[in-house]
Amino acid sequence: MYHEDTEIIFPLRVTSALRDLHGEAWQTVADQAVKAPADGQEAVSFVLAMARVASCHNCNADSFRAMKGCTACAQDAVRRYRGGEKALLKQVEKAQSDIEKWGK
Repeated sequence: MYHEDTEIIFPLRVTSALRDLHGEAWQTVADQAVKAPADGQEAVSFVLAMARVASCHNCNADSFRAMKGCTACAQDAVRRYRGGEKALLKQVEKAQSDIEKWGK
């Protein structure tokens, strides 16, 4: 089954739906990702971090997550992430570091 909200990897457009799921620091990071150009470091690192957090690499067209759509999947992943906001922010920092290390 195909859901029109499902893409191959975490779509940046979903970021706004995640913004209010945690505190001020998370909101700032999400806002920076949304305001950045699609190929900007803030946007790319947020997409990479969320792809890791939501395990986008394990998603396929027949999975339950794909049937729910990227927005619902990402919201669930952010809400349920162990360590909460601090751990999520560390994932974004790690993604930024990886992008700097490997280039865009």
